[in-house]
Amino acid sequence: MTEKEYIQSLTDESVALLKEMIAVPSPSFSEDAVCTHICNWLTDKQISHERIGNNIIAEHIIDSDRPTLMLCAHIDTVAPCKGYVFDPYTPDYEIAAKVIGDALGRTCRPDEIVAGLGSNDDGASAAAMIAAYRYFCTAGCNLTLVLTCEEERSGKDGMTSLWPMRLSQIDHAIVGEPTGMKAATSERGLLVIDATAHGISGHAARNEGKNALYIALEDIEKIRNHKFSKVSPRMGKVNINVTQINAGTAHNVIPDRCDFVIDIRPTEQYTNEEILKELQGICQSELRPRNLSNRSSATAEGSPLQKAAESLGIETFSSPTTSDWMRITCDAVKMGPGDSSRSHRKNEFVLVSEIRNAIETYIDYINNIYIMS
Repeated sequence: MTEKEYIQSLTDESVALLKEMIAVPSPSFSEDAVCTHICNWLTDKQISHERIGNNIIAEHIIDSDRPTLMLCAHIDTVAPCKGYVFDPYTPDYEIAAKVIGDALGRTCRPDEIVAGLGSNDDGASAAAMIAAYRYFCTAGCNLTLVLTCEEERSGKDGMTSLWPMRLSQIDHAIVGEPTGMKAATSERGLLVIDATAHGISGHAARNEGKNALYIALEDIEKIRNHKFSKVSPRMGKVNINVTQINAGTAHNVIPDRCDFVIDIRPTEQYTNEEILKELQGICQSELRPRNLSNRSSATAEGSPLQKAAESLGIETFSSPTTSDWMRITCDAVKMGPGDSSRSHRKNEFVLVSEIRNAIETYIDYINNIYIMS
């Protein structure tokens, strides 16, 4: 079999596997059935692997003195949104091809697409990474394939439970998410803060009490004008916005409480704890973080991952969305087939050509990483 024929064979099997995965509903926290299906598929292909909960790990370690690269994608999905024209699990491909062709502005054949919930996010990355892992199973490089659960809901039993206890040997990682096979070399974190301004209630007619709403407005103005001093060379400044506010029980009662929500998109220049401390220092209101673990990430300076992207002419960018990258601490990039704009929307799909391109790009990229290491 020629190299071209082998890649086509891997693509055909990846497409078939992805359709099978889509047909098994796998919302976060309910991935047991799809995990079992993938494990059975890997066993049938004679790929040794380990199941940990609803996570799957396969390892191909040749030389412990050389760096180990992890290929990571998630197998859970969000719930299907309203408005699907075709069945999100077992689509009629004649209908799907018409709908997707209209969205793309061209005629689309059924054999050009894989449609359904999780096809783009994140099934295509999972299937393409499995194919790339299989390609290197006889090669002299250290690879670990990790397929995780609960990514969409930041569950504790997905990557959080695997890192670092089970994956401490990993040196570099490619996190598979729909990026159009561009390489995200940074990823903003997410910090949501619930803020409460405390006052004293009183009768509005007599100007009694201490108005919590005014305290909140003063703090909001401070937040709006606050500038974090450190600026990321990749992501720029920390983005911060107040997005919700609620106060008062009646028109004639001075509110003794005002609640508001702050949405912050950190860069790698700050930990979430540092941001929280800095904001609390300028605010009277009580600030309570919902989660401090959704940190920002960035590819290491001089990384072989960065050098490999440059060598292959792969476009790099800074991603505004979070992923399993925030749960690992090794050097990483985020790169996978599909388009982020299709995720969490009706009539989700990925192109077969995108899957094939991903397999070829992963293979070239992995080869280059080991040259650059």
